[in-house]
Amino acid sequence: MNAPTGWRRREGTLARPLALSGHGLHTGRRVNVRILPVDADGPRGIVFRRMQGAGVLAELAVSPSLRRGQPLCTMLESANGVRVRTIEHLLASLLTCEIDRATVELDAEEVPILDGSAQPWIEAIHACGRSELPHAKRFIRVLRPVKIADGEGTRDERSISIEPSAAYEMAVRNDLKGFGALRWDGAVTPKSFAEEIAPSRSYGRVKWAIPAILAGYVRGMPILRGARLSCTAAIVGNRVLGGMRVPDEFVRHRVLDLVGDMAMAGAPLLGRVTALRPSHEMNYRLVAELLATRDAWEWAEFPA
Repeated sequence: MNAPTGWRRREGTLARPLALSGHGLHTGRRVNVRILPVDADGPRGIVFRRMQGAGVLAELAVSPSLRRGQPLCTMLESANGVRVRTIEHLLASLLTCEIDRATVELDAEEVPILDGSAQPWIEAIHACGRSELPHAKRFIRVLRPVKIADGEGTRDERSISIEPSAAYEMAVRNDLKGFGALRWDGAVTPKSFAEEIAPSRSYGRVKWAIPAILAGYVRGMPILRGARLSCTAAIVGNRVLGGMRVPDEFVRHRVLDLVGDMAMAGAPLLGRVTALRPSHEMNYRLVAELLATRDAWEWAEFPA
């Protein structure tokens, strides 16, 4: 059987270490990140390693079991309370660049937001190169539909589902007052993600951001403290300050986040995801429900 179009048959890791620095979208704190290659005998998947000086605070293997609810981002938390937040853009980039095994070291709790998109990560990973490993690449083949829905039949309905498909596909709808109904429908491949999805930025209305930041300070929860025009598509009224970077940028960014959140499953999917107004919480609920429903999926490999 052939591997899905656009994807390699063997796992890969970085050809050399990658280093980037920036500030967190929510904490606003400066953070240094190193992504290290893993050899053929190393752990499978992506592992986050929180550093403090030369010491290791915790290692967190990417898994829905470590996910903790947090506004406007995806966060993992270890058993001893060490956190890594806003991981979705990096996970989407590693998945679609086919970096199947790597260790991500960071000296603060939040992955840097960079320009608000996945494009800087894609460019940095491509610059480092990919080293092929001897292991057959694994996919998660969806065997039967799984669906999560809230407010069905109401004006505020949100839903997300996955069903069997020979390829990784998404159909995402989102609506935003003043911008109408937005939709992206297509196959998720390394090429389509880099060209169509990765450049889309995090976005939000300025009138919502300021109260959220203040409420976060009151509650002791970091929310949008690092939000800047340099890393956010800021909406004022019915326009984006500086304009959109790509057509329908808002729904494409929903796709970006969805790819990153679904990457917590540990492999690309062979399934079609259909989402209406998806959120990080909805995305997590879908991937957790899929993995918990053991007859709804299986591992698939396509040896060379």
